[in-house]
Amino acid sequence: MNPLRRNPVLLPGSGVDLRMRGVNVRRGGRAVLEGVDLDVRPGEVLALVGPNGAGKSTLLAAVCGDLEAGGEIVLDGRPAVSWRPVELAMRRAFLTQSHALAFSFTVAEVVRMGRAPWAGTPLEDEDDEAVAQAMRDTDVTAFAERPYPSLSGGEQARVALARVLAQRTPVILLDEPTAALDIRHQELVFTVARARAAEGRAVVAVVHDLALAAAHADRVAVLAGGRLAACGEPEEVLTAALLSEVYEHPIEVLPHPRGGRPLILPVR
Repeated sequence: MNPLRRNPVLLPGSGVDLRMRGVNVRRGGRAVLEGVDLDVRPGEVLALVGPNGAGKSTLLAAVCGDLEAGGEIVLDGRPAVSWRPVELAMRRAFLTQSHALAFSFTVAEVVRMGRAPWAGTPLEDEDDEAVAQAMRDTDVTAFAERPYPSLSGGEQARVALARVLAQRTPVILLDEPTAALDIRHQELVFTVARARAAEGRAVVAVVHDLALAAAHADRVAVLAGGRLAACGEPEEVLTAALLSEVYEHPIEVLPHPRGGRPLILPVR
């Protein structure tokens, strides 16, 4: 078992949790999310998985306040809608799927944007350290002075992640953080996510690769048709029966020969 998985040492002032009750979202008269109940705990990586259109990205956007949702979303003991934008930005950071920027900022400037919520606070003194650490952790330091638009898609994705990490919030929300990345950097992303969870932060990641979710998540939440189909530890949730039903394709699940984590393969 990965030693970072359990019993994290909480940071001073961390312990912010996120709770969703009966969350629902409608678009164009259609229910995209219906009655989702989910808790996100400090010190864990929670993977959101499910087929296209299941509502994974919509759920993260609702949590962040980017779209109107029914039900209740509670962040740090208060309804999320009651926090001012800057207060929200001090508590949760959100990596979206789109990483486009309108202006030709350098990589270092883009990462430093993540420090904006802390301007004028005592934590502003951490800006340089936070930016440097985030760039090291995402392997982008070598091109810190390059213009952001000159980067490849995968490089831009890592810079966008560095910006989110530099924000240093207790809740980190990642929408498909590995979509544009090679194998090495996919593993890097989840190594960083595990390290942040070990510090006492809560990390939620939308993941399409079920093997990554099985290998790295403390818990997995499976969404299907806008509803929560299951939530629990990977070994409990990622079963052949459930996944075959949710993805509408026969799926085989085998224990990994080292450690026993689920290996998930489509039946061909």
